[in-house]
Amino acid sequence: MLLRLLARLGLHVASEHTDTDAVKGGAVSALRTVARVVLGLAMAGAGTAHLTVAREEFQAQVPDWFPLDDDLVVVGSGVVEIALGASFVALPRRKRLVGGLLAAFFVAIFPGNVAQYLDGTDAFGLTTDRARFVRLFFQPVLVAWALWAGGTLRKPDERD
Repeated sequence: MLLRLLARLGLHVASEHTDTDAVKGGAVSALRTVARVVLGLAMAGAGTAHLTVAREEFQAQVPDWFPLDDDLVVVGSGVVEIALGASFVALPRRKRLVGGLLAAFFVAIFPGNVAQYLDGTDAFGLTTDRARFVRLFFQPVLVAWALWAGGTLRKPDERD
């Protein structure tokens, strides 16, 4: 009974895990934390750029077919990026929720990246069709990064 209580509290006795498992788990947890903080800071920085120095470049990426004003979209997405990025860093107990929201955000803005490629819009140094096309493959990486750093993509028996 005591072992079950300890297990429910997330405390594992030596007989359940080897020392190697604990070291490996600790390293994965530390790497996941670093990935979460780096992505969170990057998102907060990108959101700040939306509102300041890169506002016009971000406006150029809003597809013509999108039914809202370009500046409203850029400001709104910038605020969302700052909120999600700051939350990913500052709210580690909510990392799964925030990681999932970040992944959903990356999926939601993907059509803008596709439109940038299809329309041939130059922004952020992406001045060729090839560069804009290659960029499309980084969006799934960001989705996976958000899910992994948030702890959503982990083995069921893996501890945070």
